[in-house]
Amino acid sequence: MDLPVEESVVLAVERRRTAEAVRQKRIFNTRNRLIGVDVAALERQVTERREREEMERQQDRAFDALRVMNDAVLMHQVEEEERRRAELSRELVQFRAIHQRAQDSRDADLNFNKQGTSELMSDSDFEFRPASMQVFQGGDGKDREKKRAQMEAYGRALKAQAEEKKQLRLQHKHTELLRDQEQLREDLRAQQFCVLEDECKRTAHVTLSKYNQAQATEKAEQQRINRLKEEGENFAEVWHMMTSDLLTECPEAAEKRGGAQEKEGVAPRVLTDRWKGMSAEQLSAIRRQREEQCADRVRQRRTEKKREAAWDCLQMEQIQEEEVEKQRAVERERERRTEMDRYNRQLAREQCAHQQYLDKKLYTNRPTADYFTQFNSSSR
Repeated sequence: MDLPVEESVVLAVERRRTAEAVRQKRIFNTRNRLIGVDVAALERQVTERREREEMERQQDRAFDALRVMNDAVLMHQVEEEERRRAELSRELVQFRAIHQRAQDSRDADLNFNKQGTSELMSDSDFEFRPASMQVFQGGDGKDREKKRAQMEAYGRALKAQAEEKKQLRLQHKHTELLRDQEQLREDLRAQQFCVLEDECKRTAHVTLSKYNQAQATEKAEQQRINRLKEEGENFAEVWHMMTSDLLTECPEAAEKRGGAQEKEGVAPRVLTDRWKGMSAEQLSAIRRQREEQCADRVRQRRTEKKREAAWDCLQMEQIQEEEVEKQRAVERERERRTEMDRYNRQLAREQCAHQQYLDKKLYTNRPTADYFTQFNSSSR
């Protein structure tokens, strides 16, 4: 029965075939399979690098625009500063030309008379003959009144300045007086402090003198007591020395016996502070013992020399045996290396023969291209 195939099954089979073709194309790509290049990663790196370069270029353009704007602002500020300076210079020149003229100074009449200019005229000298040419059009005939008004204003200003200076002088004197009074009070207070300090030092000095005097008295009394005590001890020591066995030279006084020593027959212990020297018997016993010790020492030295000579002979024999053993070991090592070289040459000949057998007899059928095309025909 030919039943109709469901469309979903056909679509699923087609989707799997398409996925298999894409998978084979990706897996059997010689460049990716042999070289190992990750194209997606490389494209992603190239995209990231381009984005980073574009961002850096945008930052550079922004910095350039900011530098241009800062330069423009700086140039505008410089131009504005130059314009203000020029305007101030013009205003200063205009102010000097209007308000600081040489004709308006206090000694203008003297200077102008010396320079040969026309004298100042009164109100009654306005009418002159045409040939005089002393008053021209635009001249001021009331210059004298203006000068007088200016002098009066100047006098009032001088009086005001003098009054202000006087007030400042009085205020300065008042300040100096207050400062002098304060300094005087400080000096009086410092003087009182000095007097009190001297009184305290004097009291402390008297107290210290009394204390030192008491200490000196106590020390003198203690020294007197110590001197009397020392004199008594010295007298007792002299009396003991005079009556002791040390000066009487009693030989029995240097020997000290005890009950246990007397019972056991042990020699008495000698008291060094009372000993007067050894007797002739003791000295002869010491000489005999010293001679015996010297003889024993000579015998010991002879024995040690014999022992050292025997030990040296034994060491020489051991050294000779070690040399012989070392030569034997070197000879054995030389024989072992010779044997190993012979064995290695044999192995090399066998390997060469085996390789020739493989190349000339065993592997004679070389594979063709069809042999390699049967592999990797599927992605699974």
